[in-house]
Amino acid sequence: MTSNSYDVIVAGVGAMGSAACWHLAQRGLRVLGLERFDLGHGMGSSHGLTRIIRLAYFEGSKYVPIVQRAHELWQKTGEQAGLKLLHVTGSLDLAPAGSGQVESSLQSCLDHGLEHEQLDGQEIARRFPGFSLPSGHIGLWQPGGGFVASEKAIFAHVGLAQSRGAEIRTNEPMLDWSPTADGGVTVRTARGTYSAGRLVITSGGWITDAVPALARTVTTVRQAIGWFTTRKPELYREGVFPVFILTVEEGNFYGFPLYEHPGFKLGGPHFGREPMDPREDDRTPSPRQVELIRACLARYLPDAAGEPLTLKGCLYSVTPDEDFIIDSVPGVPQAVFASCCSGHGFKFASAIGEILADLSDSGRSRFDLAPFSLARFAA
Repeated sequence: MTSNSYDVIVAGVGAMGSAACWHLAQRGLRVLGLERFDLGHGMGSSHGLTRIIRLAYFEGSKYVPIVQRAHELWQKTGEQAGLKLLHVTGSLDLAPAGSGQVESSLQSCLDHGLEHEQLDGQEIARRFPGFSLPSGHIGLWQPGGGFVASEKAIFAHVGLAQSRGAEIRTNEPMLDWSPTADGGVTVRTARGTYSAGRLVITSGGWITDAVPALARTVTTVRQAIGWFTTRKPELYREGVFPVFILTVEEGNFYGFPLYEHPGFKLGGPHFGREPMDPREDDRTPSPRQVELIRACLARYLPDAAGEPLTLKGCLYSVTPDEDFIIDSVPGVPQAVFASCCSGHGFKFASAIGEILADLSDSGRSRFDLAPFSLARFAA
């Protein structure tokens, strides 16, 4: 094997790609990870300190087995890296009774035997006085939910992968790739040409450059997150306040207890995302997005509705049905990809890295990936 030859090349070392590098490297494979920016950059969808992990999943019960495995792996990976990656705070889905979100989360709990509790408005107010919810809102409490320290998680995966011999090259994006006659791949960057038996593509908002078959399916959008001055931090500290998904007339919002930042973090509105070309350098949230977040805080979390301390934008790649795509490139089984996670993918990254390693090794996964096939979008 030459110096430019690898068992597997991973294109994109963010949430999914860093996990794939670790799972591949610990199997004794020679791994090259290529990242277009610095490690832990703010141009994609993994920055901003934290990402929610929920076991009760209103997006569909099909996700629950994978997120359960991800939960296990976040704990294990943190222990191996000597970092606390998984913070179990409990999670709340909050929505008007009958709107479907809480009911769907409840169904996923019933389908998979997840510990949960249904809460009415009075009980939500008693347990979590940081909320001021409209009459008629109900909640589903899931004690196993929490958040993952997202940037630390990427660093942990990369460090562990490097400890097993993986090479990680930053500021070196994959320019193009092609299959070879012997069933491998050739990858070209501005710095050189590399060969490998397999290719894993986890390039997020840039996925259509590497997998043109996705061009008519995937769109990229900007999502806003912000950290705001908190008048009563004792209401929102970790150990007292949960992670949550809140459905109100202004949209769907998500938030966290205080963590490594003096401000209260709120993101959204989920369906107020704005189209964005990933090649744009500016990730600043639009005034409209910031106004909607501040309106949500003022009405429903008034003691966290102070002035903004930090505002950021995230780049999401979105599918029409908002479900993931995990598959091989059409006609090229040695090239697999995972992306287009529509703004709810980070929590799964530890498990999806393992899935990609399994697909690269054997072409199979322990999970049913049929719901995440690209073929579902075939005309």
